[in-house]
Amino acid sequence: MNNLITHILVVDDDDGIRSLVKQYLNENNFLVTTASSAEEAVKKILIIKFDLIVLDVMMPGKSGLEFIEDNKEKFNTPIILLTAKGEANERIKGLEIGADDYLPKPFEPKELVLRIKNILNKTTIINQKRVIEFDNVKIDLNKLLINKNGNEFKINNTEKIILEKMINEPGKTFSRENIGKLINLDKERSIDVIITRLRKKIEIDPKNPKYLQTLRGVGYVLWIE
Repeated sequence: MNNLITHILVVDDDDGIRSLVKQYLNENNFLVTTASSAEEAVKKILIIKFDLIVLDVMMPGKSGLEFIEDNKEKFNTPIILLTAKGEANERIKGLEIGADDYLPKPFEPKELVLRIKNILNKTTIINQKRVIEFDNVKIDLNKLLINKNGNEFKINNTEKIILEKMINEPGKTFSRENIGKLINLDKERSIDVIITRLRKKIEIDPKNPKYLQTLRGVGYVLWIE
């Protein structure tokens, strides 16, 4: 798992469960995006390609089952349902309409990780390339390529190391010192040049970056959630 970027969407209206699941999956080397409703989840899957979805059944607005019925055919992503203990009918219906597995609440986070790994193994996603997609950008760390709006840009190994670290910790600020240690480079100006080069490959408008942003006096951060 350490060499892969497996991107999981966690959908649950309970802030505590969302936070707990995100933290535990991050600790197990998964990239995690969260949504608090089915409606928010739909917006996320339109711009990001996920490897697996962890989906609560009972939510305000559209339920998890309605989310599957409306969207399963569109994205064909493996789904693990989080169900209330004893709700057998919901679990059965979920499996019938396309869910891949279910886990009754309350659950052990470790069991969730094991179920995720089992599904990814079965669907061979765990053996696929290290690829992440968002908006009109596709980053392939195996091929050392970035595709933006149909245009391909090569990345070198130094750029790959920086991207891989930032992709695995989206939203985390990396100082120039942090990045320098990653790539064995202590010249701040040279690090700035590398980041500028990456922006030109990732951003639609590099002068007004949406994803790879500068926090003045602090460092750089990648926003892909």
